Amino acid sequence: MPSFLRRHFCFQGKLQDKPGLLTETQGDIKNQYIAAKEEAVLSEMLEIRWHGRGGQGAKTAALLLAEAAAAVGKYVQAFPEYGPERMGAPVVSYNRVSAEPITIHSAVSNPKYVAVLDSTFIGSIDFTSGMPKDGVLIINSNASTNEIRERMGLSGTQIKIHTLDASRISEESIGKAIPNTPMLGAMVAATGIMGLKELLEDTRLRLERKFRNRPELVTGNLEAITRAYKGVQNQ
Repeated sequence: MPSFLRRHFCFQGKLQDKPGLLTETQGDIKNQYIAAKEEAVLSEMLEIRWHGRGGQGAKTAALLLAEAAAAVGKYVQAFPEYGPERMGAPVVSYNRVSAEPITIHSAVSNPKYVAVLDSTFIGSIDFTSGMPKDGVLIINSNASTNEIRERMGLSGTQIKIHTLDASRISEESIGKAIPNTPMLGAMVAATGIMGLKELLEDTRLRLERKFRNRPELVTGNLEAITRAYKGVQNQ
């Protein structure tokens, strides 16, 4: 069972019925109401998948996104796919983000948004697996959107593709080619989960605790997030 990061809220209520007075018809109506409400919640919930290599920070990006979304009042989950965690090995992490409580705890099978931190996987991994027709791909690459679309065999599809050179952005901003924070900024821009200001405020607090004696890393990561966010927003 994967570990989940959740935003905990108090119970928000349910339909009230008097004991013993629920007829079969009322029961059917109640079940239909609950099913319709659950379907509406699922349709509004964002599911995200992150692909990367060990050491690129895909798991950290998913956690930072969940923490930032929780800080603005969203219900969230963030969890990795279990497997051997070694430097350079394929890594997959997931998010769920919703305005309503999340009651499912299974793996993410149909993500609308997919982030690819390492484009060298193209051709060996099907990044579009389970995605809907209007899914959104965010690829860390210096290639153009059209080049990536052709390489992935997505010409003629409705899947939207954003490309950005997250490795170069991170190298210029923090001195290391670790693309997770710029890809975080790109994901927030693509999904609209929150604004850039809210993302930067929450991420700053967390990075300041982690890099207490390295303020240049805090500043650099925030710069990387901002550059990537604006880059995707302008595409």
